[in-house]
Amino acid sequence: MSAATRFAPSPTGFLHIGNARTALITWLYVRKVGGTFLLRIDDTDVERSRDECTQAIFEDLKWLGLDWDRLEYQSKRLDRYDEAIKTLKESGRIYPCYETPEELALKRKSLLGRGLPPIYDRASLSLSDEKIAAYEKEGRRPHWRFKLLHEPITWKDDVRGDVAFDGATMSDPVVLREDGSPLYHICSVIDDIDFGITHIVRGEDHVANTACHIQMFEAFGAKPPGFAHITLLSGKEGEKLSKRIGSLNLRDLRETTGLEPMALISLLSRIGTSDPIEAVATLDEAIANFDFSKFSRSLPKFNIEDVYRLNAKILHGLEFDDVKDRLVAMGATDADEAFWLAVRPNIEKLADVKEWWQVANGPVEPVIEDTEFAAVAAELLPQAPWTEETWMEWANAIKEKTGRKGKDLFMPLRAAITGQNHGPELKDLLLLIGRDRVLKRLKSAA
Repeated sequence: MSAATRFAPSPTGFLHIGNARTALITWLYVRKVGGTFLLRIDDTDVERSRDECTQAIFEDLKWLGLDWDRLEYQSKRLDRYDEAIKTLKESGRIYPCYETPEELALKRKSLLGRGLPPIYDRASLSLSDEKIAAYEKEGRRPHWRFKLLHEPITWKDDVRGDVAFDGATMSDPVVLREDGSPLYHICSVIDDIDFGITHIVRGEDHVANTACHIQMFEAFGAKPPGFAHITLLSGKEGEKLSKRIGSLNLRDLRETTGLEPMALISLLSRIGTSDPIEAVATLDEAIANFDFSKFSRSLPKFNIEDVYRLNAKILHGLEFDDVKDRLVAMGATDADEAFWLAVRPNIEKLADVKEWWQVANGPVEPVIEDTEFAAVAAELLPQAPWTEETWMEWANAIKEKTGRKGKDLFMPLRAAITGQNHGPELKDLLLLIGRDRVLKRLKSAA
């Protein structure tokens, strides 16, 4: 049986970094072993689900290069859930409960106050027919819970190793609301059975849910899939990212930051593993390097600055043919290989090319503090045609004439020619700018 995995986002908000990491690891795994990748949109929450978020999920995954083999929507499977849940009702594995939220809160508070775990006491199982009729006459509608067997629940996790729970120490999970609508737990299990899911990758905050789900699989007569529970991400100081990470959504990252998708993939494919955080050039490379045995249980620290650092490294390794169409699209219509090789080491994002295209082609506002020095430099400017040796010939001539050297010579020339105090080597910039523009800029203060 070939592997089958799924990524199941809820379109009630935009994908954040944590979602992206789960999607990527799931995708890398199944592409490494060979199998199918299911994208399941968990949109049963009709009031909160938004089409805008669903479309953003598609665009985010495509931006990362994560394709899917099958697409399903939970909102189209409600009849199937009703059918499957009916079998659990008939077998007694789910049961109705009539406590109000307030009554449940009081029970929970009482147990915690006595130093006991807040486990549901199954009081509804002992209700008489008369009591149930009285509740329903009041207008109460039951929620339904899955009845856990009080026995060990164990599995071999791809990241955590041997995991063990005891059903007797766990609270029966709610699987149906008072209005009869099914909750995440039961819908997810039904989907995983129907779609033949063999491996599930999820955050470690779902470990207890997994213990419940394993019994649900067995209640339906299905073999539970394999599981890998990855650690959650923390901030660079070790703080939880539960709130901050929500602002790092994929839509904003791809639309406003100018980051290369491979920069984010480079970090998310290696953070929390034994591999060093290094730039990964292609998804194929990320696939070849993937292995669950490399994942650690220590809390990985996410820092967006690491993504920018990797972004620069990736760009610095791209050849002109890799970017020429994108350079044209951003306005650098006549950019050639010489231009790209000259500016490439000085960009963090591809959009930075615009600044150096402007420097090469103008207009530029020269920065000239010493007009006499600029005049001497203009006077000594070599005639065309220029070569890579032109810069040193010119610099040596200015040095001999003015006595200036080092930064006292180079920095004023850079400021006058480019309007910047940093950038590509002047020997390369001179060839990009050309003699006429250089001369015009040097004489601009006259």
